[in-house]
Amino acid sequence: MKIAFVSIDAGIIAVGFRKMASLIRSVHPDTEISYIVPTNQMSVMSFLKGRCTSEIEDADMDRMAKHYAEFDIVASSSMTPYAELNKDLFARIKKINPNVFIIWGGIHPIVDSEDAIKHADAICIGEGEIAFSQFLTAYNAGEDFTQTKNFWFHKDDQIVRNGFLPLQTASDFESFPIPCYADNEIIFKNGRGFVPLDNDEYLKLNGIAFHTVWSIGCPFTCTYCSNSKFIDNDSDYRKIRHSSVDRIIAEIKNVLAIHPYITSITFHDDSFIGLPLDVVKEFSERWQKEINISFSVLGALPGLIRKEKVELLVKAGMYRIKMGIQSPSARILKFYKRPATVASTRKAIEIISDYTSSMIPPTYDLILDNPVENREDVLESLRFIYDMPRPFTLNIFSLRLMPNTELANQLKALDITHPTIEELSYTLVKPSFANILVYAIDIVRPPRKFFEFLLKYVKPYSEPQGEYPTALFLIRTLYMVKRGLNHLRFLDFSYFPGFMGAIGYWFAKAGILRFWHLHVLKFR
Repeated sequence: MKIAFVSIDAGIIAVGFRKMASLIRSVHPDTEISYIVPTNQMSVMSFLKGRCTSEIEDADMDRMAKHYAEFDIVASSSMTPYAELNKDLFARIKKINPNVFIIWGGIHPIVDSEDAIKHADAICIGEGEIAFSQFLTAYNAGEDFTQTKNFWFHKDDQIVRNGFLPLQTASDFESFPIPCYADNEIIFKNGRGFVPLDNDEYLKLNGIAFHTVWSIGCPFTCTYCSNSKFIDNDSDYRKIRHSSVDRIIAEIKNVLAIHPYITSITFHDDSFIGLPLDVVKEFSERWQKEINISFSVLGALPGLIRKEKVELLVKAGMYRIKMGIQSPSARILKFYKRPATVASTRKAIEIISDYTSSMIPPTYDLILDNPVENREDVLESLRFIYDMPRPFTLNIFSLRLMPNTELANQLKALDITHPTIEELSYTLVKPSFANILVYAIDIVRPPRKFFEFLLKYVKPYSEPQGEYPTALFLIRTLYMVKRGLNHLRFLDFSYFPGFMGAIGYWFAKAGILRFWHLHVLKFR
């Protein structure tokens, strides 16, 4: 039996996909792992233009379909921005070979199951590792696989909607194989077809960082986030589950043995900072002793920031942290059902700012273009950002709707039409004066009187106003230059693709980066 595992995304980080692919290869060793990357999220120009397209030329779509039509099972993983591409690809595969069994996994089938099941033979609606193994066992044995939980099936023009398995436990995590990384993978190249995913492609699409997730779960139910859908399916998703420190250390050692040039590890956990203090302490001590390279933590929530945790992590090698502010407006925080106040957010920022001399400036997520905001909300947000202790970097997004989230229902109830994540990239903000000002005060803090003068021209997203796309492009370019310089100051090439990533690669191979981090910058 021939199985193809396919990731369709804006890059090859694909942390969850890699975990699944590794598990299935442990059951079915010759499973093909392939990547389709319509847009390179590491590309600066893609970011500046807000490009997040799922459009691929017909000839290339046909090449992909012809390739996958030779398999018995094709299992694709994607987020909602690439849902239409999946649907198109599935239809083309079926046209060539109706007998291919198509499975759709990833975020989109979970958040919009009724849409996804129309286009696949099966969809995975929950955690996939154990469920897919059970499905494959029944499928191979000729048994009734349509009873597999965590799956829906299309059978005889009917939809079989199964329930959920219990969430995976810490002992389950321990039993799963280490995620695949540079292990006989292929990638689709426009006009060429599938080619080996070699080192050059990794540098172009991934830089020289390794990306992973240690813990799963988030205790919060923010209205805009797909996690709220996971929690609706199983309330235990609010609990933070993780493998042992032994396990995560072993995973990193395995990656470094394959690619010793990697000089940075990025943890994409939703709630890394919410891990128990004793776990953080053990991790920090073991990391410094056994790994001793820099790492980034992207899952920091204001209400969970504790000075003792930040101090332990910085000492262990945390050189970058990202925290979600989302909105500094008290009214909008309440609208989003964020478990944070303006005061608790400010306190968390102050704790982090005590360690900025040892780190790349911390990054704070911010959501703009909310149609519910009024002028007072926007002014409150701008003044909060202006007063934030420096240095920092804002990770700026435009509000986009995810299917079946509470936010989508809220706006529908208010009779407000707003772009979905399928329609517009969340990196492309409205070129309004207010948004341009957000980027400007990220770059440099102007004199207070001048800043207050500029606030006179600020309007909320929903009000008619002038738009300045050229000015936005220029200010975003300066913003990206500033971010790049912040990383280069630390000789951090982990987020640079292409030519700069290649320079970082050779610096890393020569040992320059490790020496610089440990002995010159002395992160710890």
